[in-house]
Amino acid sequence: MAGTLNKVMLIGHLGDEVKMHYFDDKNSIGRFPIATNDSYTNKKTGEKVTTTEWHNVVVRNKLAEICEKYLTKGDKVYCEGRIKTRQWEGDGGVKRYSTEIHVVDMTFLSTKRNLDAKTSQPTQTPTVESKNDTVENDDLPF
Repeated sequence: MAGTLNKVMLIGHLGDEVKMHYFDDKNSIGRFPIATNDSYTNKKTGEKVTTTEWHNVVVRNKLAEICEKYLTKGDKVYCEGRIKTRQWEGDGGVKRYSTEIHVVDMTFLSTKRNLDAKTSQPTQTPTVESKNDTVENDDLPF
């Protein structure tokens, strides 16, 4: 294999609101954490154990603005992107590192706004019309 691959796919829940930063040249960046869970059964105790992994997600420009507008803490999302590690010098000259997921594609799986809208309004069955249906009896009362 000649090349390399850096691809991440995550399905998880937002741990906080989208934090935006706007630049002078009309570009923007949004950051938020996503939690993913892994569950297994402890063989010794038979107890179900769930561990949570937190991922720092970064979105840019139009995708960032869409995320800010529609996503809130707790929403479930699917993200595709690349792993990037940033390095900087912190207090006292200590080197600090942060691993981020730079997202290029995202799908909103559930949003609280959608769930709130469904519970506050009565559900309606969608009407489906088929072009092949013909009414041959004109004696209908309506």
